[in-house]
Amino acid sequence: MSANGTVDETDGLGATEPTEAQPPGHVHVHERVLGKIVTQASAHAIGVARGDVHAEVSEWGGGIAVRLSTRLPIPDLADTEAIRAYTPVFERMRDVQSTLARDLERMTGRAIRRISVTVNGAVITERKRVR
Repeated sequence: MSANGTVDETDGLGATEPTEAQPPGHVHVHERVLGKIVTQASAHAIGVARGDVHAEVSEWGGGIAVRLSTRLPIPDLADTEAIRAYTPVFERMRDVQSTLARDLERMTGRAIRRISVTVNGAVITERKRVR
C-alpha cells in the first residue's frame, strides 16, 4: 500500500492487499474461465464464429500466455476488388495480437505476456448482395 492508503501492487495473481473498503481474501479465476473469455474475444477480433477458435490459457511469467488456433476469414477468390483491399495475413495477425493483448488485459485484469496464433484454415466470407 502507498502512503495515501491506495493499493498500488498485486501479488501477481490478481490479489491485492485489503483496504478499508475491500475485505481480506483472495479471488481465483480458473484457467477454463479465462479460456472462454479468450475464445470469445478472439473470435470477435478475428471475425469468425466462436467454434472456429481454439484457445489455451496458461500462467506464464507472472501473467497469462495465450495460444490460439483459428480459421481466418478471407475474401472470395473471385472478388478481385476484395482481394486487392485485403490486408496480408501476417500483418493482420500481428494487428489481432496487439488488439487482443490490450482487450484481454482490460477484461481479465491480468498481464498478457504472450499470444501465439496458428492459422489452421480459412473461411470464405460471403459477399453481401445489394438489393
